[in-house]
Amino acid sequence: SAVRGDIALLDTVAGTRLDLTRMAGAESSPRWARNETHVTFVRDGGLYLIALDTGGIQQIAESGQKTPDPKKTDSQQALEREELDLLEHVRETKRRRERDQARRDRDALPKLELRARQTATDLQLDASGRYVWAIVTERPEGAKTADVPDYVTESGYVGDLPGRTKVGDVQSRATLAILDLETRKTSWVTLPETGGTEKAPREVRWSMPVLSDDGAVAVASVRATDNKDRWLVRIDPATGTTTVLDTLHDDAWIREGFAQGGSSFGWLPGGHRLWFTSERTGWSHLYVLDADAPGEPHAITSGEWEVSDVALSLDRRTFYLTTTEVHPGERQLYAVGIDGGTRTRLTTRTGSNLGEVSPDGRTIGLVHSTGNMPPEVHVSAYGASELVRVTTSPSAEWSAHRWLDPQVVTFPSRDGKTLYARIYTPEMVGAKRHPSRPAVLFVHGAGYLQNAHKYWSSYYREYMFHHLLASRGYVVLDVDYRASAGYGRDWRTAIYRHMGGKDLEDIVDGAKYLVSAHRVNAKHIGLYGGSYGGFITLMAMFTTPDVFAAGAALRPVTDWAHYNHGYTSNILNVPQSDQEAYRRSSPIYFADGLKGALLICHGLVDVNVHAQDSIRLAQKLIELRKENWELALYPV
Repeated sequence: SAVRGDIALLDTVAGTRLDLTRMAGAESSPRWARNETHVTFVRDGGLYLIALDTGGIQQIAESGQKTPDPKKTDSQQALEREELDLLEHVRETKRRRERDQARRDRDALPKLELRARQTATDLQLDASGRYVWAIVTERPEGAKTADVPDYVTESGYVGDLPGRTKVGDVQSRATLAILDLETRKTSWVTLPETGGTEKAPREVRWSMPVLSDDGAVAVASVRATDNKDRWLVRIDPATGTTTVLDTLHDDAWIREGFAQGGSSFGWLPGGHRLWFTSERTGWSHLYVLDADAPGEPHAITSGEWEVSDVALSLDRRTFYLTTTEVHPGERQLYAVGIDGGTRTRLTTRTGSNLGEVSPDGRTIGLVHSTGNMPPEVHVSAYGASELVRVTTSPSAEWSAHRWLDPQVVTFPSRDGKTLYARIYTPEMVGAKRHPSRPAVLFVHGAGYLQNAHKYWSSYYREYMFHHLLASRGYVVLDVDYRASAGYGRDWRTAIYRHMGGKDLEDIVDGAKYLVSAHRVNAKHIGLYGGSYGGFITLMAMFTTPDVFAAGAALRPVTDWAHYNHGYTSNILNVPQSDQEAYRRSSPIYFADGLKGALLICHGLVDVNVHAQDSIRLAQKLIELRKENWELALYPV
């Protein structure tokens, strides 16, 4: 493990830690090597090998720019040739210099030669010990970073917090190289199937390959920088040639990986079978294919539900899957053989059950939560329904309060879809409705997130605030609008090229549902949210001003052309090529529609949604002579 820039060997059974390195610089990317008798790590663009029996450290490869030969003028070259022709001493000096240089070259470490602005950010030794795989990152030329001013500092001077580029600006590139330690030659891996032209090839980003057990096969994930294609690619290290094993395309944008991180593909034991997840059917499911005989992959799971996590048993004969099969708002653990077949459900408690099966297969360790119980560690015997709680995290003061397990309700959208939401009413907390029968809609943030579920919410502050609102007579509704996680590909991509379209319609339909089903006064409905929730709040106040009487936009995105590249370019492409998508999705262009009462809150040191967003909107509202709004800025 890499711990604070050093490599350590952790024994989780004995509870011991052995520091393998203790150096001033930063080491990273530890990996087992030579049948787990050695460990490799990366430091300053070099690959190092530690022998576990002796602790000896050896550098086996380096990277860096090639030292260019000095340029000489025509006059200097002519004079040099004349000296070599004229004097034996000069010729002998040159022979000795070239001989000494050849000896130094033989003794030098194999070197991955890089160009300007390139850095080897990860290096991996293959099982044969002959090849080094390298992810090479090339910094963009001409990109401008949007830094964030820090007004409250120890020095008394305004500081700068490192920021990011804005969407559409040039981004770094991730390429893949192979260094042959025997021949000292470097080959750069390419993928002709990505399209483009010879003069303008399509840009892609490479992942570090995952090597099979015998080290004979390497597979990498390659993603187009326009986010619409992903390839799983087999690579021959000797030649750098590639074979596409699986292709995923989406006219909107592809989804890879899991919400809780981790790889979305890996190897099965024996042979060269690969497992991976894909939305190829419109839902994230698990597949297996043979890298030696690629063809149509075998589906291990299927249906209108999602696999949200995959793990393998110690013998790698069983998949442990976390899925939404029971309900979109639950996470349950299942076991299934690596060849598919009947799934065995391992957890039964309503809520979220993020589990890990013990190495001997007898016990399951779970992080379990419900709507009103924060995540706690539990254990159970494999196949048993009884859980034994191990931890108690909340304070006694918090636990003494009567917290609701929020009811998850459904209602129809205007286009006939089923919307899921959490609801809080005064009656649920023993209170009475306010005479004006008001309601508040909460809009959760984005990324790829779900909140109308049956387990503990990451919005725990808002969860408690909703109790306060309910106790004062408000009905509160928390909707999983279009693009929320857990409902499949079509739901996820429904906002492509138009944020503030289908997603806002779902929030408006939530307001109508409250009026029809919960006797809410249509003239007394407000909404609030942060980040994407702040953005939706602004779009609601500006484009549906007769639905919402008031709104609180916290750290809102007001103009998507000022947000980051990775998230925004997925959904809206880039501003220079799809200006229409950005203009119809950005609240600042609709500010003239404001009628109700608007509060905007923003932290000045927000390095994600910059305070510039709210300040630019404030200037627009001033220019429009709008009066029923206020802006609160928080210095730290």
